Formats: sequence, structure tokens, C-alpha cells
Amino acid sequence: MNVSSANVSVIVEYRDSFTKAVTKNVVVIALSISLNYINAGLIQTFCKHQIFYTNPRYILFFHLVVNDMIQVTVTVSLFIISYIFYEINVSLCSFFMLLALIVTENTPLNLACMAVECYIAVCMPLRHVQICTIRRTLLLIGLIWMTSILSTFPDLFITLATEQQDFFSTRVFCLRQRVFRNPHILKKRDVTYIIYLVIVWLIIFYTYFRILFTAKTACKNARKARNTIVLHGFQVLLCMAMYADPLLKGALLQWFPKNRSDSLFACYITIHILPRSVSAIIYGVRDKTFRKYLKRYLLCKVSTQ
Repeated sequence: MNVSSANVSVIVEYRDSFTKAVTKNVVVIALSISLNYINAGLIQTFCKHQIFYTNPRYILFFHLVVNDMIQVTVTVSLFIISYIFYEINVSLCSFFMLLALIVTENTPLNLACMAVECYIAVCMPLRHVQICTIRRTLLLIGLIWMTSILSTFPDLFITLATEQQDFFSTRVFCLRQRVFRNPHILKKRDVTYIIYLVIVWLIIFYTYFRILFTAKTACKNARKARNTIVLHGFQVLLCMAMYADPLLKGALLQWFPKNRSDSLFACYITIHILPRSVSAIIYGVRDKTFRKYLKRYLLCKVSTQ
């Protein structure tokens, strides 16, 4: 959950050759368009069928997909901007950083909520309808955003209080540490992320083992829910991989000092772009109900062309 995904620290301050720069941007743009196209199909399928937007599970999934689309769009935009303009205004960079930080923190919180919903559906099926209402689900999504905003905006307030006013009219290479550079922000970020990840992992483990116990004596749906929790855990693990991003980059730079930009680009693709496809796999492929309506949507779209 380290927001090197938000600050796109993969983008290096050393210029690539023109051919290499074009190749990297084409790859990033192609991947982002592909992911957003798939996610847009999932969103359209969701919006066209009442069975989805009256089900708390799919509402949380819809929020996760929209959140992923925002994250991919912002990080890829920063990637491209770094090659076109290199440096941008601090105020504009701050806006991108705050938005990317918020959606990055939303992801593990949303996954934890989805795990709890699975747990309630399997372990407390008779109370699921009363507990997991549409109104409570929407309030929960609002709480997710409020939690991330309250965690992120202190970075801006600390910066406003400690930096000179003319700093915000200067131009910088848009990295988080270049904009929010007060050392207290770094300490606050580390503590916040550790707390978030501990809470999320406790929820993932608790719900998994409760569902695992139920699955031994219950139905096929319980076993499927158990596997879904495992995939949620894998998504959280990908979030945690972002924590190891600086260590991985440091190791790659030490092993391949002559290929600095290529190593960092590989980290960016592996850690920040490809994991966004996991949500589509879980619900676009594994979920029978969603898969049925998604196929219907794709077939109708092909037949109209």
C-alpha cells in the first residue's frame, strides 16, 4: 500500500533515449487502456442489471473497480507527464498526489469490507439481509473515503504550514517526496500504513478461518467464499508488495546499475499496473452470475456491430 503507486516513483530523473521513451509510454498506455476497457465493461454490466446494484457484494465490487480505474488513470497520467513536461507546478502535482494517495488507501479497506460481507453471507446467512443493507453498504463506502481523506490530507496541511508560500508556484519532478517532503509526513505515513495493513490482515485471516471451518461441514458456496477470501488476501498481499517497492528498486539498482530506468520501469508495471487486473478476474471470470451477464453484454455488443 506504499503510495509509490501514487507518486509514480518508478519514473526516473534520467532521460531515456527517444525510442525507449516511446516504447515505455506505448506499453503503459496500452496496458492502462486495456485494463480500463475491461473495467468499463464490468461497470456497464453492473449498471444495466438491477440484480447487481441491489446486492451489497456487487456494490462493493463496483466501488473497487471504479477506484482501480481512477488509480490507473492518475498514475499513468503522471507517467506520461513526466516524459512530456518532466517538471510540473507543485500545486498541480499536489492535487495528483492527494487523489492517488486516497484511492490507493481505499483499496485494502474495500477488500476488508468485501471479506466481511463474504463472512456474514456464509457464517450468518439468516442475518445477512438485515446486516448487509444497501444503505449500510453506501455508508460504508463513504466511511472508506472519509478514512482515506483524513489519513491523507494532513500531508497537505503540514506542507502548507511548513513550506514557504512561493514553493507552491515552483516546478518539480512530480514525486511524493518532492512535494510532501517534511520528515514528519514520512513517519506519519509509515505508522498509518502499518496500522491499516495489520487491521486488514486480521480481518482477512479471521474471515478466512471462520469460513474455512464452515466450509468443512457446509455447502459448496462456503468453499467458494473461502477461495474468494484467499484471492482478497492475494490482493492485499499485492498492496503490501508496494511496501517493499523501495527495497526491490534498491536491489535491482545494485544488481543492474547500468539499467536503472529499465529496472524501475519493470517495477512500475509489475507492482502498480498488473495487480489492477485481479478484481476483474475475481468477479468477471469466477463469479457465475456476473460472468453470465457479462457474456450477454459482450454478445449483444458484438451483434450490434
